[in-house]
Amino acid sequence: MAKLIFGMMQSLDGYIQLADPSGAPGVPPPGPLLGSFFTDSIRGLAGLLYGRRMYEIMQYWDEDQPAWDDGDRAFAQLFRATPKWVASRTLKAVGPNASLIQGDLLGFAARLKAEVEGEIDVAGPELAAALTPLIDEYRLYYRPLVLGGGKPFFAGARPPLQLVSADRIGEDAVRLICTPA
Repeated sequence: MAKLIFGMMQSLDGYIQLADPSGAPGVPPPGPLLGSFFTDSIRGLAGLLYGRRMYEIMQYWDEDQPAWDDGDRAFAQLFRATPKWVASRTLKAVGPNASLIQGDLLGFAARLKAEVEGEIDVAGPELAAALTPLIDEYRLYYRPLVLGGGKPFFAGARPPLQLVSADRIGEDAVRLICTPA
C-alpha cells in the first residue's frame, strides 16, 4: 500500500510562493546541499501526484537547460524516470511518463494508494487540500525568510497534526514531519 506525502519548501510564515526569475520575492531555489537532499528524496519515490499548476512548473525538468550543473542534471534524470499522475480539469494531454487524471480525484488517489507500493509525493497545496482525508504525512521545509503573502502551504481546512520529527536539512532549511492526529 502506498503512502501519500505532501511536502514543500516554504517561508517561515507558511507561504510556498516560488521566487520569480524577474526578481519578485518568493522562496528561493535550494542551494547545493538542499538540492542534493531533494534529489536523493525523489530517488526513492514510487511516483509524483501533481495538480496542473505544479505540473506545469515542474515540466521545466523535462528538457535539459544549458545553465544546469551536475546536480540539476541528476535531479532531472530522476524526475523524468519517476511516474507522474496529473490532476487537471483543463489539460488535454500531459508529457512523458505522466498520466492525466480527470474526474473522481479522491477515488483515483484511493485506488493508487491501494495498488502502488512506496511513497507518492503530492505536490501542490490545492491538490493536497482536496486529498486531505488520504494524506499520510506532511513534510514542511521551512526556509529563513518571511514573504508576508503568497500561496499558503495549507490551502484548505487545516488538518489536526502531530509532530513526528524535526531536523535541519541542507544549508538553511528545517524539516518538520507531521502525521494526521
